[in-house]
Amino acid sequence: MSDREYRIFEEKQVARGINLEQVKQALKSIKVETPSWGYGHFGTRFKTFPDPRAARNAYEKFDDAAQVQQYTGICPSVAVHIPWDKVDDYDKLKAHAEQLGVSIGAVNPNLFQDNEYIFGSVCNSNPKTRRKAIEHLLECVEIGKITGSNVQSLWFADGSNYPGQVDIRQRKAWMFEALSEMYGAMTPDMRMLIEYKSFEPAFYHTDIADWGMAFNLANKLGPQAEVLVDTGHHAQGTNVEHIVAYLLDEQKLGGFHFNSRKYADDDLIVGSMNPYELFLIFYQILDASADSNAGVRRSAENIAYMIDQAHSIEPKIPAMIRSVSNVQTQYAKALLINLDEVAKAQEQQDVLGAEDAVRKAYEFDVSPLLQVVREEMGVPADPMKAYLASGYADRIVSRGEGGA
Repeated sequence: MSDREYRIFEEKQVARGINLEQVKQALKSIKVETPSWGYGHFGTRFKTFPDPRAARNAYEKFDDAAQVQQYTGICPSVAVHIPWDKVDDYDKLKAHAEQLGVSIGAVNPNLFQDNEYIFGSVCNSNPKTRRKAIEHLLECVEIGKITGSNVQSLWFADGSNYPGQVDIRQRKAWMFEALSEMYGAMTPDMRMLIEYKSFEPAFYHTDIADWGMAFNLANKLGPQAEVLVDTGHHAQGTNVEHIVAYLLDEQKLGGFHFNSRKYADDDLIVGSMNPYELFLIFYQILDASADSNAGVRRSAENIAYMIDQAHSIEPKIPAMIRSVSNVQTQYAKALLINLDEVAKAQEQQDVLGAEDAVRKAYEFDVSPLLQVVREEMGVPADPMKAYLASGYADRIVSRGEGGA
């Protein structure tokens, strides 16, 4: 990219009333957590294809995640999934992460792979199974205390497949009891992020099926509980950015799991199917960041962003770099929306003017901007190209065949 290309871009934005220094600072400040499971073996319900470069354990997952941080500069933390990432010494894992320049991020309890959870975990009609599930939630709080993680990220596969199979209202009570006990065990600086999903693996009812159920639980639990939005967990045609705006206004939007889907929870590279939706989500967040209500602004500024993808056929690290780059691209475009122009058109009930004020920001090529920002951050202008040229992918083949 030439200096001339950036100067042309800069002139256009200044003419539109955009403060590019503020835009650049925002791009440098955003943090996107990557998931440990994105670096290990993953597949579909049909097949997991072996990848000789996949990480075999928690330590190698952090090694690989550090590469994404090295080449993007905005991924300083790594979410862990327990027991996938269970280790004997969490202090040792924490020290390993810090030595690599990253940290342990959100702790994700796993309550869907034990055989005992065939009919649910915290909502199981067997009290011994419910107790086992709650003890695991409490274990994850303790792991958070040891590692310095302040986020507990919760998703439950609990549900049923047939009418009459379960007592739905009783399960609702069991869910709240479990989350209440976990909430009481958290430290004051911890946050509980409650995720929802419309279906799968349960196909008749899911115990936390939508944002309203998660929102209701979070409200009942208290200020440390918030809603987590997974962009792949909605019915077809759902207006996700509307949900985002509503939760922001209620000061209950805690975080995102970014991915992309064509049909259901496909867990594809974020921005690969509907980048405009991602852009519009960021538009709502940035609009809330400029709100006159200090609580709404704090909510918008305290969102935990995380990639949540199951890389099945893609090489792990390049797929993660692509996802992060896609997030940066749509965030950069959303930062170019002139919110005053939008507000003026809205006040005048200028439908086309308001839509144009949003859409034209999306149509800008922001690659000159991103290259300058990355250079100023001291990371490669082209993260993917730099990673592929580093030789790291060839070196990790010698680790042996990857694992979960």
